[in-house]
Parts: sequence; structure tokens; C-alpha cells
Amino acid sequence: MSSDLFKRITILVGVALLALAFISMFAYDVIKLDWVSFMEIQPAFQPMYNPLPVPAGSIPIDGSVYVPSEGVPANPIPAEAASITRGMELYHINCIHCHGPLGKGDGTVAIYLQNKPANLTGLPVRALSDGGIFLTISDGIQGKMPALNENLTVRERWDVVNYVRSLK
Repeated sequence: MSSDLFKRITILVGVALLALAFISMFAYDVIKLDWVSFMEIQPAFQPMYNPLPVPAGSIPIDGSVYVPSEGVPANPIPAEAASITRGMELYHINCIHCHGPLGKGDGTVAIYLQNKPANLTGLPVRALSDGGIFLTISDGIQGKMPALNENLTVRERWDVVNYVRSLK
């Protein structure tokens, strides 16, 4: 009788271990199940993927800088020492790698780029208005320069414009 009880317990423990091993396969994603969740059955919008249109008459958070009908914005930040110092610090974080320490387009990664960075002290950039430089920093140049509007606030971009203007 004891031998029969031992066999039954052994079989029961074996079945329990097999069931546990089978359930563990799901827990550790050995066998994947696609569970239906409420997140999957509602519309999803990826960042910057078909953004909704701006409501009529609304003003962007950053002000009139991004209103196309307003044209090129004017520089609201005076080119004082504090603004130029902040702009220099931001330039050394975001721009120096491509444009170089003096803005000549000879940064440490410039030699590896197919489209060489602009010389910020040269005529094409000098001919731009402050607003033109601001929009270039904000929106970038397709295939040449990334947009920095998500990296720098509006104030910080104007400070960088003031610093770029101070480069000789």
C-alpha cells in the first residue's frame, strides 16, 4: 500500500511540475501570446506622424515665431554680454562639433560629413537676418543640418543667434 501511495504522489508531483513548466513558458515569453488589449483597438498617433492641423486663430506656445504669415521673425533679445555668453555655452554644446570653435565649418566631425557645415563667419550666413539664422537653427537644413527646435528653447536659439553674430 505504501508503494502504491508513493507512486501516486510521484505522478501527482510530476504532473504538477509539467504544468508549472508549461505555464512558465508563457511567463518567460518562450511561447508568446498576443493578448487583446484596449490600447490595440484604439487609434494611435506616432510622434510627428500625420499631425493634426493647427486650429484656426490659435497662437503657438512659442509665440508668433512659427506663424508662416508673419514672415521672418525679428530678434527680440538684445545682443548683450549675458545673451552672448549663454549663446556661446549653447554653441559649444550643440554646434561646435560641426561648425568648429570659430564657426569656420571645421569642427571635429566636419571631415566625416558629406555635406560640409557652413562657415558661420562667411558671406552667405552674414547676409542672413537674425530671424533667418533663427529659422535655420530651428528647422535645420534638409540633408545638411538637423533641426534644433526640440533641443533648444526659443530664448536659447536667440542667444545662439546673438553669439553667431559675434563671431568674427
